[in-house]
Amino acid sequence: MAYDLTSSDPVTLFPEAELRDFVEGFLLALGATGEEAGIVADGIVTASLWYHPGQGQGVEKLVRYHRRVRDGGIVVDAPMRWEREGPGYALLDAAKGFGYVAAQRAMAKAVEKARVTGFAGSWVRNSNHFGIAGYHALTAAKGGMIGWSMTNARAEMAPWGSAKPVLATNPWGIAIPYPKGDRSPVLLDMALTMSGKGMMRWYLEQGRPIPETWALTPAGEKTTDPAAAMDGPMLPIGEYKGYGLSFVTDVLTGVMSGASFGLSVFQNEDRYDVGHVMIALDPALFMPRDQFDERLAQLISEVKGAPPIDPARPVMLPGDLEHERALRRRREGIPVAQDTLEALRPLALGLNVEPLG
Repeated sequence: MAYDLTSSDPVTLFPEAELRDFVEGFLLALGATGEEAGIVADGIVTASLWYHPGQGQGVEKLVRYHRRVRDGGIVVDAPMRWEREGPGYALLDAAKGFGYVAAQRAMAKAVEKARVTGFAGSWVRNSNHFGIAGYHALTAAKGGMIGWSMTNARAEMAPWGSAKPVLATNPWGIAIPYPKGDRSPVLLDMALTMSGKGMMRWYLEQGRPIPETWALTPAGEKTTDPAAAMDGPMLPIGEYKGYGLSFVTDVLTGVMSGASFGLSVFQNEDRYDVGHVMIALDPALFMPRDQFDERLAQLISEVKGAPPIDPARPVMLPGDLEHERALRRRREGIPVAQDTLEALRPLALGLNVEPLG
């Protein structure tokens, strides 16, 4: 969804390199290894380049990571281990480590196996929040594979016909290498709800109504009041179809991996026990790569050649909006909200890290 990015809140723009250095230094000071800090920092900065701050996936995520490392919910230098493995599959116990790190290791394993088998998947249990799904799918695409990442999350979506949250946003990321590597991959990155609590909170702080398609009140009524929506369930994409996709995703990521699922995910601060799935598919599995690229290029041409309803808004591919936003922010700076800077300042000082701003 192309959210309205206008805001009455003050923001400060930071060069990408400065933001990356801060995030990595913050994580190292928390006790993360160099590998962990590098992976998590890259994921957080990527989210800051792509998305609206209200979605809560950028630098503001450090506040939560700080608390969870301090309280033991996230284990730094976690002793992750591969518990099951075969030619086309693997299962990783993340040992309560950073979700970004577990997901990246799992996708790297899936890509490695797919180079031999053509198709492979890695499952992860005992993990944490893994950031943005598209980030992990993109890892496969950079290696020439089609990547698909999924995770379960806190119960915030009600089953269709109910107002009790049982399922979650359960996001997907799917990345497809662009023909001949001419540009960034085609990238679908989406939650299975119409929006998330982070955006509802942002609309509440801005004093704005939310679309009535986003959420229900606890009594099961549609609402445009973000305060009422914060206490109720989020609505799925495509109505009952999105509910069905969320259910299936929880089966694949939670039930099948041995992780928590449904009402149990994210409930215990000491152990979120999130489940992920990382899939890598070699496009050359069924035909020569050049032929696949040619066929994909034709589809892209047909889609982008469709006449736009509004001439000022040409048809875009999945991921185009985020790609253009990232290019602009690399030129102009990445916005960080003032309240995020204020929340991070005492935490950074407590870690002997120079605060942002």
